[in-house]
Amino acid sequence: MKYNRLTKEQFEEMHQEFINFLATQSITAEEWEDIKANKPEVAEKELDLFSDLIWEGVLNKVEYLEHFSPNQMFLFNITTATINLIAIKVDSQEIDITSKIGYDWLRSNLMDDNVTIYTSTKAISDDRNKDIFALIRQGANITKGDLYQYFQEVVQE
Repeated sequence: MKYNRLTKEQFEEMHQEFINFLATQSITAEEWEDIKANKPEVAEKELDLFSDLIWEGVLNKVEYLEHFSPNQMFLFNITTATINLIAIKVDSQEIDITSKIGYDWLRSNLMDDNVTIYTSTKAISDDRNKDIFALIRQGANITKGDLYQYFQEVVQE
């Protein structure tokens, strides 16, 4: 298995897609019930294969990720060749940018001495999706990139 197995809730949400997946392998509902009952190791492999296919489809589309902690914000733009990072660090322990008050403070005080903005670019490895998945496992969330684009304008000024 290349990624993580989908959760029970995710499988439930993707019930129809899983049925279609089994159908592409000529596995009927009755056969699937038999496999689950009599060949659990085969059922496990099918669940893992389906999970990897879903993850591949999702990861292929990812362009932006965000990861927040109380004092840092990591904004990623993923291209076919690079991972571009804009990192914002707040050096004051009293400010928690994961809260609305802390985030509002940050927006109003970007040029404050307690705020540092870094940028970095890293080449994608041979497996782009694996690089993205590693960031997700560390806590990053897939986004539309609004924050990245906003801070990219700030950095370029």
